[in-house]
Amino acid sequence: MNIVTSEEETLISMHSDAECPGTVSGSRARPKKRAAVAESATAENQLIRSSGRQVNVRVKRCSNSPGQTKRKATDTEEDEDQSEKKYRKCEKAGCSATYPVCFASASERCAKNGYTSRWYHLSCGEHFCNECFDHYYRSHKDGYEKYANWKRVWTGNGKSEPSLKAFMADQQLPYWVQCTKQDCGKWRQLTKEIQLTASLATTYRCGMKFNNVKSEGPDQCSQPEDMRVAEVIDSWWHSMLILPPLLKDSPASAFLTAYYPDCVGMSPSGSPSNLSLNELKAEHCRVTQPQIPGLCPYFQPFYQPNECGKALCVRPDMMELDELYEFPEYSRDPTMYLALRNLILASWHRGCKEVLTPQKCAPHIIVRGLVRVRCVQEMDRVLYFMTRKGLINTGVLSVKEPLLPSHYHNKKVVVIGAGASGLAAARQLKNFGMQVVVLEARDRIGGRVWDDVSLGVTVGRGAQIVNGCINNPIGLMCEQMGVKMHKLGERCDLIQEGGKTTDPAIDKRMDFHFNAVLDVVSEWRKDKSQHQDAPLGEKIQEVYKTFLQESGIQFSELEEKVLQFHLSNLEYACGSNLDQVSARSWDHNEFFAQFSGEHTMLTQGYSAVLNKLAEGLDIRLNTPVQAIDYSGELVKVTSSTGSQWTVQKVLVTIPLALLQKNTLQFVPPLPERKLKAINSLGAGVIEKIALQFPYRFWDSKIQGADYFGHIPPGPDKRGMFSVFYDMDPQGKHSVLMSVITGDAVATIKDLGDKQVASLCMKVLRELFKEQEVPEPVKYLVTRWSKDVWSQMSYSFVKTGGSGEAYDVIAEEVQGKVFFAGEATNRHFPQTVTGAYLSGVREASKIAAL
Repeated sequence: MNIVTSEEETLISMHSDAECPGTVSGSRARPKKRAAVAESATAENQLIRSSGRQVNVRVKRCSNSPGQTKRKATDTEEDEDQSEKKYRKCEKAGCSATYPVCFASASERCAKNGYTSRWYHLSCGEHFCNECFDHYYRSHKDGYEKYANWKRVWTGNGKSEPSLKAFMADQQLPYWVQCTKQDCGKWRQLTKEIQLTASLATTYRCGMKFNNVKSEGPDQCSQPEDMRVAEVIDSWWHSMLILPPLLKDSPASAFLTAYYPDCVGMSPSGSPSNLSLNELKAEHCRVTQPQIPGLCPYFQPFYQPNECGKALCVRPDMMELDELYEFPEYSRDPTMYLALRNLILASWHRGCKEVLTPQKCAPHIIVRGLVRVRCVQEMDRVLYFMTRKGLINTGVLSVKEPLLPSHYHNKKVVVIGAGASGLAAARQLKNFGMQVVVLEARDRIGGRVWDDVSLGVTVGRGAQIVNGCINNPIGLMCEQMGVKMHKLGERCDLIQEGGKTTDPAIDKRMDFHFNAVLDVVSEWRKDKSQHQDAPLGEKIQEVYKTFLQESGIQFSELEEKVLQFHLSNLEYACGSNLDQVSARSWDHNEFFAQFSGEHTMLTQGYSAVLNKLAEGLDIRLNTPVQAIDYSGELVKVTSSTGSQWTVQKVLVTIPLALLQKNTLQFVPPLPERKLKAINSLGAGVIEKIALQFPYRFWDSKIQGADYFGHIPPGPDKRGMFSVFYDMDPQGKHSVLMSVITGDAVATIKDLGDKQVASLCMKVLRELFKEQEVPEPVKYLVTRWSKDVWSQMSYSFVKTGGSGEAYDVIAEEVQGKVFFAGEATNRHFPQTVTGAYLSGVREASKIAAL
């Protein structure tokens, strides 16, 4: 990029004027012969000159050069020819415009397509002359005040240099617009006075009479397109741009008010910031999400300045690694890419119920000059990339036409498993335009999502809670479906057996000590290798005992019990007894940005979302897969019934426990590295019990809280009904649900449902000892450990294992066999969200390979 300071521009301009004799800057006389030559050539060559293409036109040049004796002018025509001023080429090395044309026409002495002492280059098809430069740059000229006012706005809002070239690109270049007639699509240059709007871009037709847009004849679409347009698509054209395009009125502007507009691809003159420069520069600048009317509060696609650690968020002023890999040409100057990507993301979050297409985005690309043609062309690539990655056009979207171009359609894929990950992948691939068959062993879809309505409300036998709603794809799908999520309150009273509610100060104190113990474990593991790992439960006890010995602190019996409650919560999170969990890697995913914001309960259950995802898919129920043979060019998938499918790709989404037990036969066997990773993770189990009562006996004590805790009477009872959830927050139904975790899972494994219910009732009667607790009308108990097609709830890292195992399990084999599921998602394991995103991830990989 040529960066010329204002002072340099002045010197260059003065020097250029002195190069050819007979020139007086600002007041030169045009020889008659020169004008005649220009006039005779204009009609024939004006279009060719404006195109920037090389043409063979003989023009007499000034023959003087240093060291030559200047010949005296005579009255003869020959002498007049010799003194004739020469044409100037563009200043930019490599510019294809042999005979530039000034687009500005700002000065009365504008060179048009004639002689000027210097041509200023914006693109290979767009130049302005030295006379128009002077018109704005010289303080005694008419245009100076306009330029100075623009400069003040630009400097106040932006970071880039407010140069005269930037002014010309931002304020003086004409707009280009594309004919929307189906069989036309030609680009037309608007006259300078016409302001392009999204509305005009959506409706424009060739020859449209809008203000003073000129008509060119009866059939306007038959008129040839300006030859400069054809050059814009070439890579060299983009490399010859002097300034990056900065969009005006971008849909992203409302999201990015805390950023300098030109850092995120927007014009400082067209997108004034709501914050002053000093506020933006202040390091203590408070991070606030812009409030956009009508936008779902869970949609926050862009980081705000100084904000970090938010899942599925992008920096609007930086390209991500996968974007740089896909679009390396933007690595030096990402401005155009960022402008388009930010526009697309903002548009998608404003209208996620419909497919976002290039045709919907293009009218919102408001930028002057030929670069708009390039931006609209690039929009297709960026939008298809973002669609393939599942950043847009995802969820439960109903699609009439394939979302990706035809060369993506020639794949047949088998997806094994109709859980969240399998359905997510199948929906994406089908929407991309591929042929997909889903094979499911059960007689239902959903996998470890299984909702029960027998108690009068929806009870999730598996998942039902959404942990962190901001940017969560579950929240996106609920928005698309119009489903409301119930926000879970933070209040959780801890009730002791005997009926007493624990002082919140005691809970707060023990929660602090519990987290302090975990902090010490975090310090311990910093320099430990995988071989030096230890069980988390053992390490917690060791640190706790050391703390008591060194501090001399003694906790009361009640405080010790409260600590046991917090340990049972940790076992709930891990899905396992803590003595099996890695102290080194138990919270491996916390090193990545997690979903923030409210925790919610899906009162309609996750099934509502998965049923919608499954609509229109080819799902074969009761079809257990036995073998996957990927030894040949194609993959053969065989079911237990003997049915066979031959496809290019297969996606395996079965639970980790089934992979560990070799439920599927792979030919050839899976790589040793993958098998080792599969066995380094644990298949965690938690169980649930839900009870329906004749009335809500807990209301007076709980006072509208969404859940309450049970303080275990001792470590041996830890995990036995530690938390009770009110399954009908509106208070119409009387259903409580509780969880069984850690060692308690083994305790109830061989008990009948009635025995488990009796144990639960015994606890409830202890917690509400001061009142009568009625017998339950109905109840249900889950049995995930005995479920043939699950045999688990969710994964965890076993002692001696590593979070890297999730990535290894996720690796495809030979570009033919792919893997998805919560146990393949290192960032978001153990959740439906993680499973869903793993399916989207694999669909992207399958489409790309």
